[in-house]
Amino acid sequence: MTYLSHAIHVARLDGALGKTAKASLLDRIGRCQASLGQYSAAETMHRQVHSLREKSLGKEHTQTLASMNEVGVALENQGRYEEAESMNRQTLARREKVLRPEHPDTLTSMSNLALVLGSQGKYQEAESMDRQTLERREKVLEPEHPDTLMSMSNLAGVLDSQGKYEEAESMDRQTLGRREKVLGPEHPDTLTSMGNLAGVLCSQGKYEEAESMSRQTLARSEKVLGPEHPDTLTSVYCLAHLLANRHRYDESLVLYKRACAAYYTVLGKGHPTTRACRQHYSKMLASQEYNRAALSSKIRDSGVSIHTGPKLSRGLATIGIRSSKLPIK
Repeated sequence: MTYLSHAIHVARLDGALGKTAKASLLDRIGRCQASLGQYSAAETMHRQVHSLREKSLGKEHTQTLASMNEVGVALENQGRYEEAESMNRQTLARREKVLRPEHPDTLTSMSNLALVLGSQGKYQEAESMDRQTLERREKVLEPEHPDTLMSMSNLAGVLDSQGKYEEAESMDRQTLGRREKVLGPEHPDTLTSMGNLAGVLCSQGKYEEAESMSRQTLARSEKVLGPEHPDTLTSVYCLAHLLANRHRYDESLVLYKRACAAYYTVLGKGHPTTRACRQHYSKMLASQEYNRAALSSKIRDSGVSIHTGPKLSRGLATIGIRSSKLPIK
């Protein structure tokens, strides 16, 4: 963080750097911000880089295209899927023209486009593109190359979204095993695989294994990434959903409340994941309040007095939300 603050300061100094050096520094700043979950700031940086490189290097230079790619990623991470899809399609078309269909950078663009298609529910097109990307990466790179493993993870995710749980589970297990071997048990990509596997296990009702893995993922994410990193919040959200499926509502509500409050701050109130989390939390609060009211009514009818405690609907006001799909992989 100290380096990041210093780098931002240097980048803002007029005349301190030439165009090429400034673009390179801004690019590193943007990538660092993205890794910290600061997606809006990362977008701003990468747009500056793209502008500088387009003017000095041209629209189809490989470094200009790399900047376009990073803008697309930043847009996708903010839930601005239509903009991200448009940017990713442009980048892919230019890379296919300038490079070749099987160039690693072209495959990165294919992978990113498939991801944003899946985020919009365009699962068939996303699956087709993910399969093409995986096949080409296995050929061009290696089966255990991090980019190949990313394609496996993304394909498993789109299979899960279509209800193809057995195939998704098999691929998630393969990906997790390889990432643990290649990257280590606490690498962010490994933690993503753990969370994805927990999710597909939950979808199949394999709750014991899913909960164990989900708790491990959350503990490691908090340690490695911090409690408010978007990936950590995804782990919180997923565990909340899993516990709700197991009818452990009190603990689930605590986690939903934590996730909603943090998403609101970190991603913003308009992000699709923030909205989805709020919906799940609201529905659970309403359901629990209804069940409590029904129980109270039955007890009153029996002539027994009971104190039911404060209304659960107050919880909405405590997370900074005025009014008041499952977790995105």
